[in-house]
Amino acid sequence: MGLSTHVLDTMHGTPAAGMHVELYTTQGQVATLVKSFVLNQDGRNPDGLLYDHTSLKKGTYRLVFDVASYFKAAAVALPEPNFLNLVSLDFGVAHEDEHYHVPLLVSPWSYSTYRGS
Repeated sequence: MGLSTHVLDTMHGTPAAGMHVELYTTQGQVATLVKSFVLNQDGRNPDGLLYDHTSLKKGTYRLVFDVASYFKAAAVALPEPNFLNLVSLDFGVAHEDEHYHVPLLVSPWSYSTYRGS
């Protein structure tokens, strides 16, 4: 139960260790920063869940992944401007009693996501 994320670098076939991520709550066009963190060696939040089962509330959220800085730090030659810079995922939580896992599969040129378990 709760909210988690996991990022995989599909270019290198590894977890996206060192990527900067921000979590926001959203209400319409207003976004409020909840936490900012850097992914650990497994491509996950080093503190575990972003929200545990008692803290996750019904509502809308945003995860922002700093893709360009991550790939620049990995010495990937990127064009200027980058094709992807920040990847922002807006999603809703309808059931507080369920687990919401938001994985990101990313390269400098593409990304995909889904609701995991």
